Amino acid sequence: MKTIISALLMVVFAVGFHAQNRLETAKKTATENKELILLNFSGSDWCIPCIKLHKNIIETEDFKKLETENVIVYINADFPRNKKNQLSPELKKENASLADHYNSKGLFPYTLLLNSEGKVLKSWEGLPSENALAFSKEIRSIKENQKQ
Repeated sequence: MKTIISALLMVVFAVGFHAQNRLETAKKTATENKELILLNFSGSDWCIPCIKLHKNIIETEDFKKLETENVIVYINADFPRNKKNQLSPELKKENASLADHYNSKGLFPYTLLLNSEGKVLKSWEGLPSENALAFSKEIRSIKENQKQ
């Protein structure tokens, strides 16, 4: 009986730990690599501006270079509605926690540029007006200004 209770407690603690895992991991990575964190709230299967943001900016080479060149750590807090696209309970809980902290108005898409401590440096409500290259350049510029 003790073994079963111990196992259940370990599972509960593991789920609780995972709830903040992506942001905490991103903060650690951002600190180690002197990166910023880009947090994007999206509704990947129902929000047309979110779908456009991902297609026209996040999935482009210009944006992907931000990750490969250690400019940003990217986190997508997705809130899909279709049954076939549902996330794991842990990821749903983590995204809800991120929304409670950073997106209390429930905006979609909503993109935040954070420093390695989680402080908001810049936010974009809705679909950014810039193209992928201009969006990426703006992030690089903000990062450069953080160094000074």
